[in-house]
Amino acid sequence: MRNSIRDQLLKTPVKDLHLRKDTKIKDLIDSFKSIGGFSAAHLADACSIVTEMLEDENCLVLMSITANIIATGIRGLISDLIKNKMVDIIFTTGGTIDHDIAKSYANYYCGSFDIDDEMLREEEIHRLGNILVPKESYGPLIEEKLHTFLEKVIKTKEKWSCRELLWEIGKQISDENSILRSAYLNKVPIYVPGFYDSAFGTHIITFNEKQRLKGGKIISIDYSIDMKELSNIFFIANKLGGIIVGGGISKHHLIWWSQFRDGLDYAVYLTVAVEWDGSLSGARPREAISWNKIKPQSKKVFIYSDATITLPLIFYAVYDIVNENKLNLRKQNAQKIINSSISTL
Repeated sequence: MRNSIRDQLLKTPVKDLHLRKDTKIKDLIDSFKSIGGFSAAHLADACSIVTEMLEDENCLVLMSITANIIATGIRGLISDLIKNKMVDIIFTTGGTIDHDIAKSYANYYCGSFDIDDEMLREEEIHRLGNILVPKESYGPLIEEKLHTFLEKVIKTKEKWSCRELLWEIGKQISDENSILRSAYLNKVPIYVPGFYDSAFGTHIITFNEKQRLKGGKIISIDYSIDMKELSNIFFIANKLGGIIVGGGISKHHLIWWSQFRDGLDYAVYLTVAVEWDGSLSGARPREAISWNKIKPQSKKVFIYSDATITLPLIFYAVYDIVNENKLNLRKQNAQKIINSSISTL
């Protein structure tokens, strides 16, 4: 018995990594399985798990994202994942909607964590980490564009689900990099449980106040409609895969709904949050097992990382190796679930 356990433990030798020209990302990550250090193996596992969930015809692929990464160029990657059938449902925050609308009409800029913030305030430039956001490219712009969008949709009806409204906004955006546009065109639902905690939410209120003052119609967002859609989707779905980027309300909404199907079958966590403060953002996949949000037998991995590094590496590798026929079949099955769940309302 002892030799059997020992042989099992010592089955994969550490292999040295060497510089080679023209190495593809998928080959580099494949080599991470055997270099022995330290988060590299987890990154290789994440690529394998994501590939498997994307090729599993019975799997509904869920992604939760936080708004901060949408302020970066990762926005374009998320849009591409939607276009390339690699995600079926997105959970996110109101800030994602803010950044997506703002960046559809204006530029953000590369900066530094060390710039003088008092000076930035005087220059009317917001700082998000090392991203610089001109004041005129954020709040005032979002208000102007959102009010224009809402003036059109209010002519159709007054009560909307958040998901439904986001598709309508996406219909009016022409920027090819827009997440909202890609979601509308590819019929990928975006659920934003905390949408009022954003410029998007605030400017729905300012729109309604303007409408009230002139005696016009007022728009209302009924999130219970979104909840009914999610209930339909999750109770129909056979298997669930979660790609969880960061934490907070987006992560919680994804795994909360997953518990009603006995948990995720596949789970990839990317975060820099710690678990020792008891926060959900830092909680590892194993903790979710105790809540019935991830199945004990699931394929899961946790990567302590900056997602602006690891998310592109994972999907550049997966994009190169995923079986397109299996991917298309899975997406067709997932879309049937989504279409039937939305049409039942």
